[in-house]
Amino acid sequence: MTTEPASANLRVLVVDDEELARLRLRSLVGDCPQPKAEVVGEAGNATQALVWLQSQHCDLMLLDIHMPGRDGMQLAAELRTMPSPPAIVFVTAHAEHALQAFELEAVDYLTKPVRRERLHAALQRVAQRMAIAPPVVAPTEDAEPVVIVSDRGRVVRVPVSDVLYLKAELKYVTLRTAQHTYVLDDALSDLEQRLGDRFIRVHRNALVAKKAVRALERRIIAGTDDEGGESWAVRVAPVDEWLAVSRRQATAVREALVAAGL
Repeated sequence: MTTEPASANLRVLVVDDEELARLRLRSLVGDCPQPKAEVVGEAGNATQALVWLQSQHCDLMLLDIHMPGRDGMQLAAELRTMPSPPAIVFVTAHAEHALQAFELEAVDYLTKPVRRERLHAALQRVAQRMAIAPPVVAPTEDAEPVVIVSDRGRVVRVPVSDVLYLKAELKYVTLRTAQHTYVLDDALSDLEQRLGDRFIRVHRNALVAKKAVRALERRIIAGTDDEGGESWAVRVAPVDEWLAVSRRQATAVREALVAAGL
């Protein structure tokens, strides 16, 4: 009779400043029927975790956020600079950091008290990712960037290539794709800097993907400064929606149309 090699199990490092929290996570990990997982180390703060990683390895880090010294977000950001970092699942009492967590490419975000079923689902996601990904994944310059949005309680990664336009409303920003409309809390100016030159500002309240620009015409657009009269507007494909274009941006939009051969 042969025994299963230890490498067949997910190797888990628990990082939490509370001993009871680490003990509970160790118990929950051990109870997971599939995939098999084992806690191979514990750390009470970010510094201890980094010291542990200098001589040992893990497949997954169960990471608290609020800890003495560097918090879990700072540690996760530092781990991303490693050539082959462990997967991260945040385990925290604070739900408000979920969007930032997924921007750091966390596999999952669990809130305390952690339910056994949720932890096991997170372990399954990690195992699935490891089965698909090669053993060593180097960061690539051409990786598809994403916009992280919250949609009815779910955190969704929207590829930037799917975004048609972003429009500032009263207290939020609408992100439009061909299939969905999402609401963001980010400032439009911040999004403009992050999205780069794939997008063009057509108005103080709107950014449009250059590839989605199809026409520039004089039209009557409700809610513009020229209420009741015609103003420049751009047609966005494939949704066939029209967005107002300010006078100062009309030239830049025309140049984008010319560059696209339209």
